[in-house]
Amino acid sequence: MLARRPLTALFRRGESALGDVAGRSRESLGVGFRRLGHTLVPLVQSAAAAAIAWLVATGLIGHSQPFFASIAAVLSLGVSLGQRLRRSVELVFGVAIGILVADLLVAVIGRGWWQIGLVVLLAMAAAVLAGGGAVLVNQGAGSAILIVALAPTAGSLASAPWSRFVDALVGGVVGLLVNAVLLPMNPVVLARRSANPLLDELAGVLDEIAAALEARDVDRADEALQRARAIESALTEFREALGAGREIARIAPFRRRSRGHLMQYVDAVDHIDHAVRNVRVLARRAVVAVQRDEAFGPGLPPAIRRLGEAVRTLRNELGKGAEPRAARQGLVDAVELATAAVGPGFSANVMIAQIRSAAHDLLRAAGLELADVDRALRRVVPPAR
Repeated sequence: MLARRPLTALFRRGESALGDVAGRSRESLGVGFRRLGHTLVPLVQSAAAAAIAWLVATGLIGHSQPFFASIAAVLSLGVSLGQRLRRSVELVFGVAIGILVADLLVAVIGRGWWQIGLVVLLAMAAAVLAGGGAVLVNQGAGSAILIVALAPTAGSLASAPWSRFVDALVGGVVGLLVNAVLLPMNPVVLARRSANPLLDELAGVLDEIAAALEARDVDRADEALQRARAIESALTEFREALGAGREIARIAPFRRRSRGHLMQYVDAVDHIDHAVRNVRVLARRAVVAVQRDEAFGPGLPPAIRRLGEAVRTLRNELGKGAEPRAARQGLVDAVELATAAVGPGFSANVMIAQIRSAAHDLLRAAGLELADVDRALRRVVPPAR
C-alpha cells in the first residue's frame, strides 16, 4: 500500500505534465493560426504571382523553364512594409542584373570556386554602378551564385543570358501588378493591425503607472518605464505599415476609397509619437516619486487611468473610421482630474504636466486642430487654494 502511493503520485505528476504540454501546444497552435490569418493575403499574393509569372513566361514568351520569373515575382512581394514599390523595383533589377552578368560570364569562363567569386564580385559591382542600394546589391550577388550553381556547361548557355534576364523582369512586373491591381492588401487593415497593439500597450503602460503610484511599488514603476521605452519598436512598425498603406492606396485602383479612413491614422501618427514620449517622461517621474516617497494627491492615479481609457477609446474609434468624439471627452476628463490634483509636490506636478501634454498630443491625434485643443484645455484650470 505504501509502495502504491509514490507510484500514484508519479502518475498524477505525469498526467499533469502531459496536460501542461497539451495546453501549451493548443495555445501555440492557436497563435500559429492567428498569425496565418494575418499573413494569408501576402501568402496568396506570392503564390498567385509565382503561378502567373510562370504562365506569362511560358505561354506568351515561350520559355520552357522560366523559374527565375517565379523567383523574381515572389521576391518582389517579399520586401518589408514601407517604401514597398521602390524597394520591389530595386530588388527586381538587382536580380535581373545579377542574372545577366553571371550568365554572360559563365558562358565564357565556366563554373567553379574561383568563377563564383569573380561572378559575385562583378555582379555586385554592376549593381552598385546601376545606383542600387543594399537590397539590389545583395540580390544581384545571390542571383549570380544561383546561375553559376545551376549552369550545366559553359558552352550550352549561348541563348540563356537574355532569356533569364527577361524572365526576371517578367516575374518582377507580375509581382508588382499582383500587389497593385489583382490582390492588393487593404491599407486600413495594415494600419489598424499595427496601431491597435501600439495603443493597447500605451494604455497598459498608463494603467501600470497608476497602479505603481497607488501601491508605491518601485519595481512596478520601473517595469512601467521599461514598457514605455519598448513602445518605440511598435511605433516604427506603425510608421512602416502606414507607408505601405499609403503606397497601396495610391497605386491600387480598388483601394483608393480607403484613403479617407487611412488618412486618420496618417494624421495621427506623429501626435501619437509625441504622446508616447510624454508618457515615457511620466513613467520616469513616477519611478522617482515612488523611490523618494514623495507626496502626491489621491486624484493623480485616477487621472492617469482615465488617460489610458481614453487611449483605448481612441483606438476603437480610429479602427471604425468614426470621429473620435468619445476619446476627446475622455482626454479632457483626464486633464480635469489631473489638474484638480495639483499640489506642492514637485514630481506630482511634473506628472500632471505630462498628463496635460500627452492629452494635448492625443487630442491632435483625435483630429482636433491646434487652436481647438488649446481652447479645450485652457478652460481646465487648477482649483483655487
